[in-house]
Amino acid sequence: MLTVYGIGQCDTCRKALKWLAAQGIEHQFHDFRKQGLQPDLLREWLSSSFADKLVNRRSATWRKLGTAQRELEGAALLELLLDYPTLIKRPVFVAAEIIAVGFDPQELV
Repeated sequence: MLTVYGIGQCDTCRKALKWLAAQGIEHQFHDFRKQGLQPDLLREWLSSSFADKLVNRRSATWRKLGTAQRELEGAALLELLLDYPTLIKRPVFVAAEIIAVGFDPQELV
């Protein structure tokens, strides 16, 4: 089962969910602002090949961070993302592992 992690108010997430439905791709949506994220799951994401894509460096939240926070790594970055889930680039598509970060239909076909 494909799980799409994101935020319900995110336009890109809504576009991705609409596309998945139109393609007939069975999926479930996990709103990590409302439902939260488990530290172990986020730790797994940060150790994946998609780790460099997970932090949304274009977000308003990112622009509000200080220089020291922007340079965090490891456990400190994990805590920052748990505290500010809007820093996670959305959506994150997970089957058994991450298959895509951000919405590009070509990556999902």
